[in-house]
Amino acid sequence: MNKLRDKQGFTVGLTGGIGCGKTTVADLFAARGAAVIDTDQIAHALTAPQGAAMPALIAEFGADFATPDGAMDRAKMRALVFADPGARARLEGILHPRIREATAAAALIATGPYVMFVVPLLIESGTWRERVARVLAIDCPEEVQVARVMARNGLPEAQVRAIMAAQVSRAQRRLAADDLILNDAGVDALLPQVERLHAFYLDEAARLASDPNERL
Repeated sequence: MNKLRDKQGFTVGLTGGIGCGKTTVADLFAARGAAVIDTDQIAHALTAPQGAAMPALIAEFGADFATPDGAMDRAKMRALVFADPGARARLEGILHPRIREATAAAALIATGPYVMFVVPLLIESGTWRERVARVLAIDCPEEVQVARVMARNGLPEAQVRAIMAAQVSRAQRRLAADDLILNDAGVDALLPQVERLHAFYLDEAARLASDPNERL
């Protein structure tokens, strides 16, 4: 039995590559009543000053990977994990169990007709697909991703493309998704796509609520 589905009812996993607009789309679903749980926000809280993961991170990587106020030094950690796959595995070993625990706790108290988990590496993780009823991928051309991230984060193009290369490809993400939203033309183009899927998710949530056997 899937614990997230069993406790919360109908669940959606929203994913997409860097710069695809996951937060924008998630906010539109939240405005329509969906309970949105963003794993990136949880990760940021865990690695903020006095964050629950910081003692373990400092013990593993050293105090040099903390900023003066006690948060994780994201730029330094990003450079390390892209240069050293072993360091990436060590970082994930610290963060992922804590993210899963916090996500499950948030799901138990979430309100709304359905829960939407925002998980950037949902497809890459290998475990999230079994934890949600539907996977929604936010899609856009790769050149749009690059331009957005360069403008938003001030990163050089080579670094943006390196981040993208560490994620599944656009084609793989589209193939793995149950639902797609194309985000390449502004909010006005997003709205009808969000409305259509929100109505579908409401129907699925109602169907699940009326037939408890669907939880199995």
